[in-house]
Amino acid sequence: MGEANIQAEKKYNTWIVILSVIIPIVVAILFGVNLREMGFDVKPLTFLPPIYASINAVTALVLVLAFIAIQNKKIGIHKRLMQFAILLSLTFLVMYVAYHMTSDSTKYGGDGIIKYVYYFILLTHVLMSIVVIPFVLITYVRAITNNIERHKKIAKITFPLWLYVAVTGVVVYIMISPYYV
Repeated sequence: MGEANIQAEKKYNTWIVILSVIIPIVVAILFGVNLREMGFDVKPLTFLPPIYASINAVTALVLVLAFIAIQNKKIGIHKRLMQFAILLSLTFLVMYVAYHMTSDSTKYGGDGIIKYVYYFILLTHVLMSIVVIPFVLITYVRAITNNIERHKKIAKITFPLWLYVAVTGVVVYIMISPYYV
């Protein structure tokens, strides 16, 4: 049974690699596209940042609840919560890209040491949001292919990375929100 599960898992590897490369590239490209500057008559979606920051907060909560569920051997609840966390992350990503395609980027206005703290948190948030993609995909594939021992091993890495991304997304929003126009 173990070898069959590993073979089933391997069928997904190409997709994991493709998505892990394509998602950050597409987001980076779209981040640089401003539809209004290109002449499209679209309203800036300036209402989105508090919504997608809230989605990050809910994602963090859902990840913690999923962790608690699996610690209590509530596999069904854990599975549904993890699927919800993935859906939340995808929703965040769509809103984030939509905001940046219709609105000017907000510059951080703080100074002194807090400015360096902000940029450190922002930089690590962005880098970890890229790094976490293959971890989430591999962890999910190992679960759906019933490679539970391998799933557990990588989940120990994926969980703190994903939680860090979700929490720092909220922190970045809180720190920059006074500078939104």
